Amino acid sequence: MTLFEIIFIAVLSLYFIHLVVFSIGASKKYPKVNDDALPSSTVIVAARNEEDKILECITSLDKMEFPEGKLEIILVNDHSTDRTGDIISEFIKDKPKFKLLVPEKAIGSLKGKTNALANAIKFAAGEIILTTDADCNVNPLWAKTMASYYQKDVAFVGGFTTQEDKTSFGGMQAIDFLYLLTIASGALNLGKPLAAIGNNMSYRKSVYDEIGGYENIPFSITEDFRLLMAIWNLKKYKCIYPIDQNSMITSKACPDFPTLFWQKKRWAVGGMESDFISYLIMVWGYISKAAILLTPLFFSLTALYLCIFKIAVDYFFVKPVFNRLRVRMKFSHFIAFEIYYTLYVLMLPFIVLPSRKVKWKGRTF
Repeated sequence: MTLFEIIFIAVLSLYFIHLVVFSIGASKKYPKVNDDALPSSTVIVAARNEEDKILECITSLDKMEFPEGKLEIILVNDHSTDRTGDIISEFIKDKPKFKLLVPEKAIGSLKGKTNALANAIKFAAGEIILTTDADCNVNPLWAKTMASYYQKDVAFVGGFTTQEDKTSFGGMQAIDFLYLLTIASGALNLGKPLAAIGNNMSYRKSVYDEIGGYENIPFSITEDFRLLMAIWNLKKYKCIYPIDQNSMITSKACPDFPTLFWQKKRWAVGGMESDFISYLIMVWGYISKAAILLTPLFFSLTALYLCIFKIAVDYFFVKPVFNRLRVRMKFSHFIAFEIYYTLYVLMLPFIVLPSRKVKWKGRTF
Protein backbone atom coordinates (compact mmCIF):
# COMPACT_ATOMS: atom_id res chain seq x y z
CA MET A 1 0.00 0.00 0.00
CA THR A 2 1.41 3.39 -0.97
CA LEU A 3 1.81 6.36 1.37
CA PHE A 4 -0.89 8.25 -0.57
CA GLU A 5 -3.35 5.38 -0.07
CA ILE A 6 -2.62 5.23 3.67
CA ILE A 7 -3.14 8.98 4.03
CA PHE A 8 -6.29 8.82 1.90
CA ILE A 9 -7.73 6.02 4.08
CA ALA A 10 -6.99 7.97 7.27
CA VAL A 11 -8.54 11.17 5.90
CA LEU A 12 -11.69 9.46 4.64
CA SER A 13 -12.10 7.51 7.88
CA LEU A 14 -12.22 10.71 9.89
CA TYR A 15 -14.41 12.37 7.25
CA PHE A 16 -16.84 9.45 7.51
CA ILE A 17 -16.87 9.62 11.31
CA HIS A 18 -17.63 13.31 11.48
CA LEU A 19 -20.50 12.98 9.00
CA VAL A 20 -21.94 10.14 11.09
CA VAL A 21 -21.71 12.36 14.17
CA PHE A 22 -23.45 15.23 12.36
CA SER A 23 -26.18 12.85 11.16
CA ILE A 24 -26.82 11.74 14.74
CA GLY A 25 -27.08 15.35 15.90
CA ALA A 26 -29.35 16.40 13.04
CA SER A 27 -31.73 13.52 13.76
CA LYS A 28 -32.52 14.76 17.27
CA LYS A 29 -36.20 15.49 17.91
CA TYR A 30 -37.59 18.22 20.13
CA PRO A 31 -40.94 18.75 21.89
CA LYS A 32 -43.42 21.31 20.61
CA VAL A 33 -46.02 23.49 22.32
CA ASN A 34 -49.71 23.22 21.43
CA ASP A 35 -51.35 25.73 19.09
CA ASP A 36 -53.05 27.53 21.97
CA ALA A 37 -49.66 28.08 23.63
CA LEU A 38 -47.88 29.45 20.56
CA PRO A 39 -45.97 32.65 21.38
CA SER A 40 -46.76 35.80 19.43
CA SER A 41 -44.39 36.15 16.50
CA THR A 42 -43.02 38.74 14.09
CA VAL A 43 -41.74 37.80 10.64
CA ILE A 44 -39.16 40.22 9.20
CA VAL A 45 -38.08 40.40 5.57
CA ALA A 46 -35.38 42.87 4.53
CA ALA A 47 -35.62 43.58 0.79
CA ARG A 48 -33.32 45.58 -1.46
CA ASN A 49 -33.97 45.79 -5.20
CA GLU A 50 -36.07 42.63 -5.33
CA GLU A 51 -38.83 43.74 -7.72
CA ASP A 52 -38.64 40.45 -9.64
CA LYS A 53 -38.99 38.27 -6.51
CA ILE A 54 -40.75 40.17 -3.74
CA LEU A 55 -44.34 39.57 -4.85
CA GLU A 56 -43.93 35.80 -4.83
CA CYS A 57 -42.38 36.00 -1.38
CA ILE A 58 -45.03 38.16 0.26
CA THR A 59 -47.81 36.16 -1.39
CA SER A 60 -46.48 33.05 0.34
CA LEU A 61 -46.22 34.96 3.63
CA ASP A 62 -49.85 36.02 3.30
CA LYS A 63 -50.91 32.35 3.13
CA MET A 64 -49.29 31.38 6.43
CA GLU A 65 -51.42 29.79 9.13
CA PHE A 66 -51.17 31.22 12.64
CA PRO A 67 -53.55 31.90 15.53
CA GLU A 68 -55.55 35.08 14.93
CA GLY A 69 -53.93 38.25 16.23
CA LYS A 70 -50.60 36.63 17.18
CA LEU A 71 -48.62 37.20 13.98
CA GLU A 72 -47.29 40.34 12.31
CA ILE A 73 -45.11 40.67 9.21
CA ILE A 74 -42.68 43.57 8.84
CA LEU A 75 -41.35 44.19 5.33
CA VAL A 76 -38.27 46.42 5.25
CA ASN A 77 -37.63 48.31 2.03
CA ASP A 78 -33.88 48.75 2.40
CA HIS A 79 -33.64 51.86 0.18
CA SER A 80 -34.41 50.00 -3.04
CA THR A 81 -33.88 51.89 -6.27
CA ASP A 82 -36.35 49.77 -8.24
CA ARG A 83 -40.10 49.08 -7.76
CA THR A 84 -39.74 46.91 -4.65
CA GLY A 85 -41.35 49.50 -2.37
CA ASP A 86 -44.27 50.14 -4.74
CA ILE A 87 -44.99 46.43 -5.10
CA ILE A 88 -45.03 45.96 -1.34
CA SER A 89 -47.27 49.01 -0.75
CA GLU A 90 -49.80 47.86 -3.32
CA PHE A 91 -49.94 44.32 -1.96
CA ILE A 92 -50.33 45.14 1.75
CA LYS A 93 -52.76 48.08 1.52
CA ASP A 94 -55.73 46.00 2.73
CA LYS A 95 -53.75 43.51 4.88
CA PRO A 96 -53.35 44.79 8.46
CA LYS A 97 -50.93 42.05 9.58
CA PHE A 98 -48.33 43.50 7.17
CA LYS A 99 -46.27 46.59 7.96
CA LEU A 100 -43.85 48.43 5.66
CA LEU A 101 -40.75 50.02 7.10
CA VAL A 102 -38.05 52.14 5.45
CA PRO A 103 -35.08 52.54 7.82
CA GLU A 104 -34.42 56.25 8.19
CA LYS A 105 -31.17 56.02 10.12
CA ALA A 106 -28.30 53.72 10.89
CA ILE A 107 -28.32 52.15 14.33
CA GLY A 108 -24.84 52.58 15.74
CA SER A 109 -22.33 51.51 13.10
CA LEU A 110 -24.66 48.99 11.46
CA LYS A 111 -25.05 48.96 7.70
CA GLY A 112 -26.82 47.09 4.94
CA LYS A 113 -29.14 44.22 5.78
CA THR A 114 -28.08 44.13 9.44
CA ASN A 115 -29.20 47.73 9.92
CA ALA A 116 -32.50 46.98 8.16
CA LEU A 117 -33.16 44.04 10.47
CA ALA A 118 -32.18 45.97 13.60
CA ASN A 119 -34.58 48.79 12.71
CA ALA A 120 -37.43 46.33 12.20
CA ILE A 121 -36.77 44.47 15.46
CA LYS A 122 -37.16 47.72 17.39
CA PHE A 123 -40.75 47.93 16.08
CA ALA A 124 -41.52 44.22 16.43
CA ALA A 125 -44.32 43.27 18.83
CA GLY A 126 -43.85 39.50 18.73
CA GLU A 127 -42.16 37.42 21.41
CA ILE A 128 -40.40 35.48 18.64
CA ILE A 129 -38.56 37.03 15.69
CA LEU A 130 -38.51 35.00 12.46
CA THR A 131 -36.47 36.10 9.46
CA THR A 132 -36.49 35.13 5.82
CA ASP A 133 -35.37 36.74 2.56
CA ALA A 134 -37.18 38.35 -0.34
CA ASP A 135 -36.12 35.58 -2.74
CA CYS A 136 -37.78 32.89 -0.61
CA ASN A 137 -41.17 31.17 -0.57
CA VAL A 138 -42.33 29.91 2.80
CA ASN A 139 -44.40 26.88 3.71
CA PRO A 140 -47.89 27.87 4.98
CA LEU A 141 -46.98 26.18 8.29
CA TRP A 142 -43.51 27.76 8.50
CA ALA A 143 -44.05 30.42 11.19
CA LYS A 144 -46.37 28.19 13.20
CA THR A 145 -43.90 25.29 13.15
CA MET A 146 -40.88 27.41 14.07
CA ALA A 147 -42.77 29.06 16.94
CA SER A 148 -43.97 25.69 18.23
CA TYR A 149 -40.42 24.72 19.24
CA TYR A 150 -40.19 27.55 21.77
CA GLN A 151 -40.31 25.80 25.09
CA LYS A 152 -39.46 28.15 27.96
CA ASP A 153 -35.73 27.42 27.83
CA VAL A 154 -35.32 27.73 24.03
CA ALA A 155 -33.87 30.96 22.64
CA PHE A 156 -32.97 30.06 19.05
CA VAL A 157 -34.51 27.76 16.44
CA GLY A 158 -32.90 27.26 13.02
CA GLY A 159 -34.71 26.04 9.93
CA PHE A 160 -33.75 24.32 6.68
CA THR A 161 -33.74 26.01 3.28
CA THR A 162 -33.63 24.29 -0.08
CA GLN A 163 -33.45 25.89 -3.51
CA GLU A 164 -35.40 25.57 -6.72
CA ASP A 165 -33.91 22.71 -8.72
CA LYS A 166 -35.33 23.22 -12.21
CA THR A 167 -31.85 22.86 -13.71
CA SER A 168 -28.65 21.03 -12.75
CA PHE A 169 -27.16 24.41 -11.80
CA GLY A 170 -29.99 25.03 -9.36
CA GLY A 171 -30.10 21.41 -8.25
CA MET A 172 -26.46 21.30 -7.21
CA GLN A 173 -27.01 24.49 -5.17
CA ALA A 174 -30.02 22.89 -3.47
CA ILE A 175 -27.90 19.91 -2.43
CA ASP A 176 -25.11 22.23 -1.30
CA PHE A 177 -27.57 24.12 0.93
CA LEU A 178 -29.01 21.01 2.56
CA TYR A 179 -25.59 19.38 2.93
CA LEU A 180 -24.18 22.40 4.77
CA LEU A 181 -27.34 22.96 6.82
CA THR A 182 -27.35 19.33 7.95
CA ILE A 183 -23.83 19.85 9.27
CA ALA A 184 -24.98 23.07 10.98
CA SER A 185 -28.00 21.29 12.44
CA GLY A 186 -26.06 18.27 13.66
CA ALA A 187 -23.33 20.39 15.23
CA LEU A 188 -25.69 22.79 17.02
CA ASN A 189 -27.90 19.99 18.33
CA LEU A 190 -24.78 18.38 19.79
CA GLY A 191 -23.68 21.60 21.42
CA LYS A 192 -21.38 23.21 18.87
CA PRO A 193 -22.67 26.15 16.77
CA LEU A 194 -21.04 26.14 13.33
CA ALA A 195 -23.42 28.10 11.11
CA ALA A 196 -26.88 29.58 10.71
CA ILE A 197 -28.75 30.92 7.71
CA GLY A 198 -30.65 34.17 7.97
CA ASN A 199 -33.32 33.25 5.43
CA ASN A 200 -34.72 30.68 7.88
CA MET A 201 -33.98 31.37 11.52
CA SER A 202 -35.73 32.60 14.63
CA TYR A 203 -34.95 33.79 18.16
CA ARG A 204 -36.60 35.27 21.24
CA LYS A 205 -36.85 39.04 21.11
CA SER A 206 -36.18 39.24 24.86
CA VAL A 207 -32.89 37.35 24.41
CA TYR A 208 -31.98 39.55 21.42
CA ASP A 209 -32.47 42.55 23.72
CA GLU A 210 -30.48 40.82 26.45
CA ILE A 211 -27.39 40.60 24.24
CA GLY A 212 -27.83 44.26 23.25
CA GLY A 213 -29.06 43.64 19.72
CA TYR A 214 -27.07 43.68 16.50
CA GLU A 215 -25.53 47.01 17.50
CA ASN A 216 -23.71 45.27 20.36
CA ILE A 217 -22.26 42.55 18.10
CA PRO A 218 -19.11 43.15 16.00
CA PHE A 219 -20.18 43.81 12.42
CA SER A 220 -20.11 40.80 10.14
CA ILE A 221 -21.36 40.10 6.61
CA THR A 222 -22.73 36.85 8.06
CA GLU A 223 -24.80 38.57 10.72
CA ASP A 224 -26.97 35.49 11.24
CA PHE A 225 -24.11 33.39 12.61
CA ARG A 226 -22.80 36.27 14.74
CA LEU A 227 -26.22 36.57 16.36
CA LEU A 228 -26.42 32.83 17.03
CA MET A 229 -22.98 32.92 18.68
CA ALA A 230 -23.96 35.87 20.87
CA ILE A 231 -27.06 34.00 22.08
CA TRP A 232 -25.08 30.79 22.53
CA ASN A 233 -22.38 32.55 24.56
CA LEU A 234 -24.93 33.57 27.19
CA LYS A 235 -24.88 29.89 28.28
CA LYS A 236 -28.43 30.27 29.60
CA TYR A 237 -30.68 28.96 26.84
CA LYS A 238 -31.09 26.13 24.37
CA CYS A 239 -30.33 26.69 20.70
CA ILE A 240 -31.78 23.98 18.46
CA TYR A 241 -31.85 23.09 14.76
CA PRO A 242 -34.56 20.48 14.04
CA ILE A 243 -35.17 18.88 10.66
CA ASP A 244 -38.86 19.57 10.01
CA GLN A 245 -40.48 19.65 6.58
CA ASN A 246 -43.13 22.13 7.80
CA SER A 247 -40.48 24.71 8.70
CA MET A 248 -38.60 24.40 5.42
CA ILE A 249 -38.27 27.33 3.03
CA THR A 250 -37.50 27.34 -0.70
CA SER A 251 -35.26 30.07 -2.10
CA LYS A 252 -34.25 31.05 -5.60
CA ALA A 253 -30.95 29.58 -6.70
CA CYS A 254 -28.20 31.93 -7.80
CA PRO A 255 -28.88 32.54 -11.51
CA ASP A 256 -25.26 32.52 -12.68
CA PHE A 257 -21.69 31.83 -11.61
CA PRO A 258 -20.76 35.46 -10.76
CA THR A 259 -23.66 35.68 -8.29
CA LEU A 260 -22.77 32.27 -6.86
CA PHE A 261 -19.13 33.35 -6.56
CA TRP A 262 -20.01 36.34 -4.38
CA GLN A 263 -22.41 34.28 -2.26
CA LYS A 264 -19.71 31.72 -1.52
CA LYS A 265 -17.08 34.36 -0.88
CA ARG A 266 -19.42 36.15 1.54
CA TRP A 267 -19.97 32.92 3.47
CA ALA A 268 -16.26 32.11 3.43
CA VAL A 269 -15.26 35.56 4.70
CA GLY A 270 -17.82 35.19 7.49
CA GLY A 271 -16.46 31.72 8.23
CA MET A 272 -13.03 33.19 8.92
CA GLU A 273 -14.45 34.42 12.24
CA SER A 274 -14.83 30.78 13.37
CA ASP A 275 -13.01 29.12 16.28
CA PHE A 276 -10.38 26.38 16.28
CA ILE A 277 -12.81 23.44 16.17
CA SER A 278 -14.68 24.96 13.25
CA TYR A 279 -11.41 25.47 11.39
CA LEU A 280 -10.41 21.88 12.14
CA ILE A 281 -13.65 20.60 10.57
CA MET A 282 -13.16 22.83 7.53
CA VAL A 283 -9.52 21.80 7.12
CA TRP A 284 -10.41 18.10 7.30
CA GLY A 285 -13.06 18.54 4.62
CA TYR A 286 -10.53 20.45 2.53
CA ILE A 287 -7.95 17.66 2.79
CA SER A 288 -10.49 15.01 1.77
CA LYS A 289 -11.37 16.96 -1.38
CA ALA A 290 -7.72 17.60 -2.18
CA ALA A 291 -7.11 13.85 -1.98
CA ILE A 292 -9.89 13.27 -4.52
CA LEU A 293 -8.31 15.76 -6.90
CA LEU A 294 -4.85 14.20 -6.48
CA THR A 295 -6.07 10.66 -7.17
CA PRO A 296 -5.24 10.75 -10.94
CA LEU A 297 -1.63 11.53 -10.02
CA PHE A 298 -1.40 8.54 -7.65
CA PHE A 299 -3.81 6.27 -9.45
CA SER A 300 -4.51 2.77 -8.15
CA LEU A 301 -7.56 0.60 -7.69
CA THR A 302 -7.48 1.33 -3.96
CA ALA A 303 -7.51 5.08 -4.59
CA LEU A 304 -10.37 4.68 -7.06
CA TYR A 305 -12.38 2.65 -4.52
CA LEU A 306 -11.74 5.34 -1.91
CA CYS A 307 -13.06 8.04 -4.27
CA ILE A 308 -16.21 5.99 -4.81
CA PHE A 309 -16.51 5.49 -1.05
CA LYS A 310 -16.27 9.25 -0.44
CA ILE A 311 -19.00 9.98 -2.99
CA ALA A 312 -21.20 7.26 -1.42
CA VAL A 313 -20.66 8.73 2.06
CA ASP A 314 -21.81 12.15 0.85
CA TYR A 315 -24.85 10.64 -0.86
CA PHE A 316 -26.02 8.65 2.15
CA PHE A 317 -25.37 11.67 4.39
CA VAL A 318 -27.62 14.04 2.48
CA LYS A 319 -30.23 11.73 0.87
CA PRO A 320 -32.04 10.90 4.16
CA VAL A 321 -32.40 14.63 4.81
CA PHE A 322 -34.06 15.11 1.43
CA ASN A 323 -36.35 12.21 2.29
CA ARG A 324 -37.31 13.66 5.69
CA LEU A 325 -38.01 17.04 4.12
CA ARG A 326 -39.88 15.33 1.28
CA VAL A 327 -37.77 17.05 -1.35
CA ARG A 328 -36.61 15.24 -4.49
CA MET A 329 -32.92 14.80 -5.20
CA LYS A 330 -31.94 13.87 -8.72
CA PHE A 331 -28.80 11.75 -8.96
CA SER A 332 -27.56 13.89 -11.87
CA HIS A 333 -27.81 16.95 -9.62
CA PHE A 334 -25.87 15.09 -6.92
CA ILE A 335 -23.02 14.32 -9.33
CA ALA A 336 -22.96 18.00 -10.38
CA PHE A 337 -22.84 18.93 -6.69
CA GLU A 338 -19.88 16.60 -6.03
CA ILE A 339 -17.85 18.21 -8.80
CA TYR A 340 -18.86 21.76 -7.92
CA TYR A 341 -18.42 21.28 -4.15
CA THR A 342 -14.95 19.78 -4.51
CA LEU A 343 -13.75 22.55 -6.79
CA TYR A 344 -15.16 25.52 -4.89
CA VAL A 345 -13.93 24.29 -1.51
CA LEU A 346 -10.41 23.90 -2.92
CA MET A 347 -10.53 27.34 -4.54
CA LEU A 348 -11.92 29.29 -1.57
CA PRO A 349 -8.63 29.91 0.32
CA PHE A 350 -7.09 31.40 -2.84
CA ILE A 351 -10.15 33.64 -3.26
CA VAL A 352 -10.58 34.77 0.35
CA LEU A 353 -7.04 35.15 1.70
CA PRO A 354 -5.82 37.81 -0.78
CA SER A 355 -8.92 40.00 -0.27
CA ARG A 356 -11.94 39.99 2.05
CA LYS A 357 -13.88 42.43 -0.09
CA VAL A 358 -17.42 41.22 -0.79
CA LYS A 359 -20.02 42.57 -3.20
CA TRP A 360 -23.63 41.86 -2.30
CA LYS A 361 -26.96 43.43 -3.26
CA GLY A 362 -25.26 46.37 -4.96
CA ARG A 363 -23.04 47.16 -1.97
CA THR A 364 -19.40 46.47 -1.19
CA PHE A 365 -18.35 45.29 2.28
